[in-house]
Amino acid sequence: MIDKTSTHPNEPHDANFAERLNWLRAGVLGANDGIVSVAATVVGVAGVTNDPAPILVAGMAAVVGGAISMALGEYVSVSSQRDSQHALIEKERRELAEDPEAELVELAGIYEAKGLSRGTAALVAEELTEHDALAAHLSAELNIDETEVVNPWHAAYASAAAFVVGAVLPMLAILLPPAGLRVPVTFVAVLVALGLAGMLSAYIGGSSKRVAAVRLVVGGALALAATYLVGTLLGASGIV
Repeated sequence: MIDKTSTHPNEPHDANFAERLNWLRAGVLGANDGIVSVAATVVGVAGVTNDPAPILVAGMAAVVGGAISMALGEYVSVSSQRDSQHALIEKERRELAEDPEAELVELAGIYEAKGLSRGTAALVAEELTEHDALAAHLSAELNIDETEVVNPWHAAYASAAAFVVGAVLPMLAILLPPAGLRVPVTFVAVLVALGLAGMLSAYIGGSSKRVAAVRLVVGGALALAATYLVGTLLGASGIV
């Protein structure tokens, strides 16, 4: 017999799943960006000079600017999603108030289209309408739960905080080792961190951990190599 009360951690059976998934998604993306963008910045400067002062200044500027940018981007993106959800909810609420009979017929039709007999579909629609008409229509028509509307502030906080946490690694990797080891240590530390972040994001999304890790590691390696090359060329040319 199947225990219907048990749930798998990756399945959306609880009411706060969408909210937690939103936090996790924003956090993983923020950490990835913090690692890559700050590492690329400090490695690029290290290609010009071994002096820790300009490396520190450039790194801190990248951390502050990147965290604010990530938070703003997440807030705007999730706010748009939330506004769309609210608009759909209000539209459905208005339609129920204006023509409840037509909405009942529509709900029964949805369940009939899913395979229920006409009588059973009508009975299900009636009972769900009596319990909570708005919730029934939002779920059947739009796959929306009114209690799970995304929060843009949560996404913004998670993204900014994760960016800063991700940025700590390349900052320490570039500043703590001796001058001759700064760049190679940073490369190794960043690529390992990206691999772990890729596997975490794959676990959250239920996709291939290997593919996700390789994708991030290759992308990060290209970014670091490109910025270090640019910094080295600019330093050699005497422009900076």
